[in-house]
Amino acid sequence: MPVITPVGATIPGVTHYLAEVNGTRLHYVAAGASGPPILLVHGWPETWWAFRELIPLLAADHRVFAVDLRGFGDSSHDGEDFSAATSAEDLHHLIAHLGAGPVHLVGQDISGGVVFRAAAEHPGDVLSLTAIETTLSGYGLEMIADVNHGGSWHVGFLGAPGIPQLLLSGNERRLLADWAYPLMNKTEGAVTEADLDEFTRSYAGPDGWAGTAGLYQSIFTDGGGTKALAEAHPLAVPVLAVDGVNVPFTAQTFRQVTAGEVTAVHIEGVGHFVAQEAPEALAAALVKFVGSD
Repeated sequence: MPVITPVGATIPGVTHYLAEVNGTRLHYVAAGASGPPILLVHGWPETWWAFRELIPLLAADHRVFAVDLRGFGDSSHDGEDFSAATSAEDLHHLIAHLGAGPVHLVGQDISGGVVFRAAAEHPGDVLSLTAIETTLSGYGLEMIADVNHGGSWHVGFLGAPGIPQLLLSGNERRLLADWAYPLMNKTEGAVTEADLDEFTRSYAGPDGWAGTAGLYQSIFTDGGGTKALAEAHPLAVPVLAVDGVNVPFTAQTFRQVTAGEVTAVHIEGVGHFVAQEAPEALAAALVKFVGSD
C-alpha cells in the first residue's frame, strides 16, 4: 500500500494511499490504530473530503478508511466503465486490499446503490451496512429524476451520456457553490469556502465528471438489476438507515431489501449532507450501531 503525499486538502491523523485494484487506481485515506474497521463511501457532489469532520470522531476507537470512488477525487479517471456495478466490485477488491477483514460499510447519497451491491454480492466483506440519505434503483431512485412530480433536473442531466463533461467544464465551482450546496446544505457554516475549493479542485480536474456521469447513468441503465439482486440476495447483515431532510426515504428503501431488522435514525434539522452538516450526531449513531469491540 504505497503512502502518498496528498494532492489536495488533508486533515491531521490520516494517511493517504493509492491502491491498484480491479483495473483502476483508488485513492483512500486511513486513520485510527485499532478497533472495528469502517469504510466510508461518499456521495455527490463529494469526495472523501465529505468525511473530514467525521473521521477523527470515529478514529479514536475504530480503524477508519474513506475512499474516492473511481472517477472521483484523486482516484483514477481513466477508462470507460464508471457504473455502480463496477464501483461495487472495486469496493470488494479494496476491502481485500486493506487486509482489515470484513468492514462496517457506510455509503451516502448516490453511492447507496454501490454499497448495497457490494454488500449483497459479497456478504463476507461486510459486518454491517449504513445507508445515509439514499435510495436504490427500483425502490424510488427513479422518482428523483421525475421533474413533473417533485424530482430534480440534475439527475437526468448528470445521467445524460456526455452532457456533464460537455457543459460543466469550466463551470464546476458555479454549479457546486451557487447551486448544489446552497440547495442541499441546510446548516450554516458546515461547508466553507475552503471546502468548496477542495471539491471544485477534484471536479475541475481532467475527466472530473467521469465518476458522476457513470453513477447517474446507472440509474437509467439498471433495467431492474438492483431489484432482482435484492430479491435474490436480501441483505443479511445489520442495517442502519440514517435520514436527514428526506426522512423516511432511506429507511423505507432499505426495509424492502433487508432480510432482518433495519435500525432507523433521523438526524433532525439538517439537509442532505448529513456527514458534513452533523458529524457529531452521525458519529454517535454509527458508534452506537457498530460498537467498538
